[in-house]
Amino acid sequence: MSKFLGYLFTPIFYFFFFLMLVIFQPIQWVCYRFFGYKAHKVSVDILNFFLTYCNWFLGNSVTFVNQQNLPTDRPIIFVANHQSMYDIPGLIWNLRKHQPKFISKIELTKGIPSISYNLKYGGGANIDRKDSKQAVSEIIKLGRRMKENNWSTVIFAEGTRAKDGQLKTFQVGGIATLLKVVPNALIVPVAIGNSWKIVRYGKFPLSFGEQIRWTVLSPIDQTDKNAEEITLAAENAIRAQLNQNTAS
Repeated sequence: MSKFLGYLFTPIFYFFFFLMLVIFQPIQWVCYRFFGYKAHKVSVDILNFFLTYCNWFLGNSVTFVNQQNLPTDRPIIFVANHQSMYDIPGLIWNLRKHQPKFISKIELTKGIPSISYNLKYGGGANIDRKDSKQAVSEIIKLGRRMKENNWSTVIFAEGTRAKDGQLKTFQVGGIATLLKVVPNALIVPVAIGNSWKIVRYGKFPLSFGEQIRWTVLSPIDQTDKNAEEITLAAENAIRAQLNQNTAS
Protein backbone atom coordinates (compact mmCIF):
# COMPACT_ATOMS: atom_id res chain seq x y z
CA MET A 1 0.00 0.00 0.00
CA SER A 2 2.85 2.42 0.82
CA LYS A 3 4.20 1.95 -2.70
CA PHE A 4 0.82 2.31 -4.40
CA LEU A 5 0.01 5.50 -2.52
CA GLY A 6 3.54 6.67 -3.25
CA TYR A 7 2.75 6.69 -6.98
CA LEU A 8 -0.16 9.03 -6.27
CA PHE A 9 1.45 11.41 -3.80
CA THR A 10 5.13 11.53 -4.84
CA PRO A 11 4.48 14.08 -7.64
CA ILE A 12 2.71 16.35 -5.13
CA PHE A 13 5.59 16.03 -2.68
CA TYR A 14 8.23 16.75 -5.32
CA PHE A 15 6.28 19.74 -6.63
CA PHE A 16 6.13 21.46 -3.23
CA PHE A 17 9.64 20.37 -2.19
CA PHE A 18 11.27 21.85 -5.29
CA LEU A 19 8.94 24.85 -5.24
CA MET A 20 10.36 25.72 -1.82
CA LEU A 21 13.90 25.39 -3.13
CA VAL A 22 13.16 27.72 -6.04
CA ILE A 23 11.33 30.30 -3.93
CA PHE A 24 14.05 30.48 -1.28
CA GLN A 25 16.95 30.82 -3.71
CA PRO A 26 16.37 34.57 -4.27
CA ILE A 27 15.29 35.02 -0.65
CA GLN A 28 18.62 33.62 0.53
CA TRP A 29 20.51 35.82 -1.93
CA VAL A 30 18.78 39.00 -0.72
CA CYS A 31 19.21 38.07 2.95
CA TYR A 32 22.91 37.29 2.59
CA ARG A 33 23.88 40.15 0.27
CA PHE A 34 22.00 42.93 2.02
CA PHE A 35 21.56 41.79 5.64
CA GLY A 36 24.40 39.35 6.32
CA TYR A 37 24.84 36.00 8.00
CA LYS A 38 22.08 36.25 10.63
CA ALA A 39 19.35 37.09 8.11
CA HIS A 40 20.63 34.39 5.77
CA LYS A 41 20.50 31.83 8.56
CA VAL A 42 16.89 32.75 9.36
CA SER A 43 15.96 32.24 5.70
CA VAL A 44 17.67 28.84 5.70
CA ASP A 45 15.90 27.83 8.91
CA ILE A 46 12.49 28.75 7.49
CA LEU A 47 13.25 26.92 4.24
CA ASN A 48 14.09 23.77 6.17
CA PHE A 49 10.91 24.04 8.22
CA PHE A 50 8.94 23.81 4.97
CA LEU A 51 11.18 21.04 3.57
CA THR A 52 10.74 19.01 6.75
CA TYR A 53 6.96 19.25 6.74
CA CYS A 54 6.69 18.52 3.03
CA ASN A 55 6.73 14.95 4.39
CA TRP A 56 3.06 15.46 5.18
CA PHE A 57 2.31 15.30 1.46
CA LEU A 58 3.56 11.71 1.63
CA GLY A 59 1.55 10.92 4.75
CA ASN A 60 4.82 10.67 6.69
CA SER A 61 4.92 11.65 10.34
CA VAL A 62 7.93 13.66 11.55
CA THR A 63 8.94 13.42 15.20
CA PHE A 64 11.95 15.18 16.70
CA VAL A 65 12.76 14.20 20.28
CA ASN A 66 15.24 16.35 22.20
CA GLN A 67 15.08 16.02 25.97
CA GLN A 68 18.66 17.22 26.41
CA ASN A 69 19.41 20.61 27.92
CA LEU A 70 22.23 21.45 25.53
CA PRO A 71 24.28 24.63 25.84
CA THR A 72 24.23 27.34 23.18
CA ASP A 73 27.48 28.93 24.39
CA ARG A 74 29.68 25.95 23.55
CA PRO A 75 30.50 24.24 20.23
CA ILE A 76 28.72 20.92 19.70
CA ILE A 77 29.54 18.05 17.37
CA PHE A 78 26.30 16.21 16.61
CA VAL A 79 27.20 12.69 15.48
CA ALA A 80 24.37 11.10 13.50
CA ASN A 81 23.63 8.09 11.37
CA HIS A 82 22.61 8.84 7.78
CA GLN A 83 19.77 7.18 5.90
CA SER A 84 18.66 9.61 3.18
CA MET A 85 18.84 13.22 2.07
CA TYR A 86 15.61 13.76 3.99
CA ASP A 87 17.55 13.45 7.26
CA ILE A 88 18.99 16.93 6.82
CA PRO A 89 16.05 19.43 6.83
CA GLY A 90 14.79 18.14 10.17
CA LEU A 91 18.23 18.55 11.70
CA ILE A 92 18.66 22.10 10.43
CA TRP A 93 15.21 23.20 11.59
CA ASN A 94 15.08 21.51 14.99
CA LEU A 95 18.70 22.24 15.95
CA ARG A 96 18.57 25.80 14.62
CA LYS A 97 19.49 27.46 17.92
CA HIS A 98 22.79 25.57 17.79
CA GLN A 99 23.52 26.81 14.24
CA PRO A 100 24.39 23.39 12.76
CA LYS A 101 26.84 23.21 9.86
CA PHE A 102 27.58 20.25 7.63
CA ILE A 103 30.53 18.64 5.91
CA SER A 104 29.39 18.21 2.31
CA LYS A 105 30.71 17.03 -1.03
CA ILE A 106 32.01 19.99 -3.02
CA GLU A 107 29.96 18.82 -6.01
CA LEU A 108 26.78 19.84 -4.17
CA THR A 109 27.79 23.52 -4.23
CA LYS A 110 26.65 23.79 -7.84
CA GLY A 111 23.35 23.35 -9.61
CA ILE A 112 20.85 22.79 -6.78
CA PRO A 113 18.55 25.74 -6.00
CA SER A 114 18.83 27.00 -2.40
CA ILE A 115 20.90 24.03 -1.25
CA SER A 116 24.00 24.92 -3.29
CA TYR A 117 23.77 28.57 -2.25
CA ASN A 118 23.56 27.66 1.44
CA LEU A 119 26.50 25.27 1.14
CA LYS A 120 28.60 28.04 -0.42
CA TYR A 121 27.75 30.78 2.07
CA GLY A 122 26.35 29.07 5.15
CA GLY A 123 29.68 28.40 6.85
CA GLY A 124 30.02 24.61 6.50
CA ALA A 125 32.89 22.63 4.97
CA ASN A 126 32.74 21.62 1.30
CA ILE A 127 35.25 18.89 0.69
CA ASP A 128 36.77 17.18 -2.32
CA ARG A 129 36.77 13.51 -1.47
CA LYS A 130 39.53 12.92 -4.03
CA ASP A 131 41.81 15.46 -2.33
CA SER A 132 42.49 14.50 1.28
CA LYS A 133 44.61 17.59 1.99
CA GLN A 134 41.84 19.90 0.82
CA ALA A 135 39.27 17.95 2.85
CA VAL A 136 41.27 18.14 6.07
CA SER A 137 42.00 21.83 5.48
CA GLU A 138 38.30 22.62 5.05
CA ILE A 139 37.34 20.69 8.18
CA ILE A 140 40.01 22.56 10.16
CA LYS A 141 38.60 25.87 8.89
CA LEU A 142 35.14 24.73 9.98
CA GLY A 143 36.50 23.89 13.40
CA ARG A 144 37.91 27.39 13.73
CA ARG A 145 34.55 28.91 12.83
CA MET A 146 32.90 26.66 15.42
CA LYS A 147 35.35 27.87 18.02
CA GLU A 148 34.91 31.55 17.15
CA ASN A 149 31.11 31.52 16.90
CA ASN A 150 30.01 28.64 19.18
CA TRP A 151 28.54 26.89 16.15
CA SER A 152 27.75 23.21 15.95
CA THR A 153 28.52 20.70 13.23
CA VAL A 154 26.58 17.61 12.21
CA ILE A 155 28.76 14.69 11.15
CA PHE A 156 27.29 11.66 9.42
CA ALA A 157 29.95 9.34 10.77
CA GLU A 158 29.08 6.33 8.61
CA GLY A 159 30.57 8.20 5.66
CA THR A 160 27.73 7.19 3.35
CA ARG A 161 23.99 6.62 3.53
CA ALA A 162 22.68 3.37 5.01
CA LYS A 163 20.13 2.72 2.28
CA ASP A 164 18.71 -0.34 4.08
CA GLY A 165 18.64 1.31 7.50
CA GLN A 166 21.38 -0.96 8.88
CA LEU A 167 23.90 1.06 10.86
CA LYS A 168 27.41 1.03 9.41
CA THR A 169 30.65 1.28 11.37
CA PHE A 170 31.42 4.91 12.26
CA GLN A 171 34.54 6.56 10.89
CA VAL A 172 36.65 8.59 13.26
CA GLY A 173 38.42 10.96 10.84
CA GLY A 174 36.11 13.98 10.78
CA ILE A 175 35.41 13.84 14.52
CA ALA A 176 39.12 13.53 15.37
CA THR A 177 40.04 16.47 13.13
CA LEU A 178 37.38 18.73 14.65
CA LEU A 179 38.33 17.76 18.20
CA LYS A 180 41.93 18.78 17.55
CA VAL A 181 40.70 22.28 16.68
CA VAL A 182 37.80 22.44 19.13
CA PRO A 183 38.79 20.17 22.03
CA ASN A 184 36.02 21.57 24.26
CA ALA A 185 33.27 20.61 21.79
CA LEU A 186 30.44 18.59 23.28
CA ILE A 187 29.76 15.29 21.48
CA VAL A 188 26.05 14.58 21.11
CA PRO A 189 24.69 11.52 19.23
CA VAL A 190 21.52 11.80 17.14
CA ALA A 191 19.66 8.66 16.08
CA ILE A 192 17.68 8.92 12.84
CA GLY A 193 15.07 6.27 12.20
CA ASN A 194 13.01 5.23 9.15
CA SER A 195 14.27 7.98 6.85
CA TRP A 196 15.65 5.27 4.57
CA LYS A 197 12.13 3.93 4.06
CA ILE A 198 11.15 7.08 2.16
CA VAL A 199 13.46 6.04 -0.69
CA ARG A 200 13.16 2.28 -0.32
CA TYR A 201 11.70 2.08 -3.85
CA GLY A 202 14.13 4.61 -5.29
CA LYS A 203 13.41 8.19 -6.30
CA PHE A 204 9.99 7.21 -7.67
CA PRO A 205 7.75 6.35 -6.09
CA LEU A 206 8.68 7.58 -2.65
CA SER A 207 7.14 5.58 0.15
CA PHE A 208 3.91 6.77 1.77
CA GLY A 209 2.99 6.69 5.46
CA GLU A 210 6.39 6.29 7.13
CA GLN A 211 7.24 7.38 10.66
CA ILE A 212 10.39 9.50 10.51
CA ARG A 213 12.08 10.09 13.85
CA TRP A 214 15.10 12.03 15.07
CA THR A 215 16.23 11.43 18.68
CA VAL A 216 18.88 13.57 20.34
CA LEU A 217 20.71 11.39 22.87
CA SER A 218 22.71 12.19 25.99
CA PRO A 219 26.11 13.83 25.41
CA ILE A 220 29.05 11.43 25.46
CA ASP A 221 31.18 11.41 28.59
CA GLN A 222 34.54 12.36 27.08
CA THR A 223 36.56 11.90 30.26
CA ASP A 224 39.80 10.04 29.50
CA LYS A 225 38.52 9.03 26.04
CA ASN A 226 40.37 9.50 22.77
CA ALA A 227 38.63 10.24 19.47
CA GLU A 228 38.27 6.54 18.59
CA GLU A 229 36.60 5.75 21.90
CA ILE A 230 34.31 8.77 21.66
CA THR A 231 33.25 7.77 18.15
CA LEU A 232 32.57 4.19 19.24
CA ALA A 233 30.51 5.42 22.20
CA ALA A 234 28.40 7.56 19.86
CA GLU A 235 27.91 4.63 17.49
CA ASN A 236 26.84 2.33 20.33
CA ALA A 237 24.39 4.90 21.69
CA ILE A 238 22.75 5.35 18.30
CA ARG A 239 22.64 1.61 17.67
CA ALA A 240 20.92 1.05 21.02
CA GLN A 241 18.34 3.75 20.27
CA LEU A 242 17.57 2.35 16.82
CA ASN A 243 17.14 -1.14 18.30
CA GLN A 244 14.82 0.31 20.92
CA ASN A 245 12.76 2.06 18.24
CA THR A 246 12.47 -1.19 16.30
CA ALA A 247 11.40 -3.16 19.37
CA SER A 248 8.76 -0.66 20.45
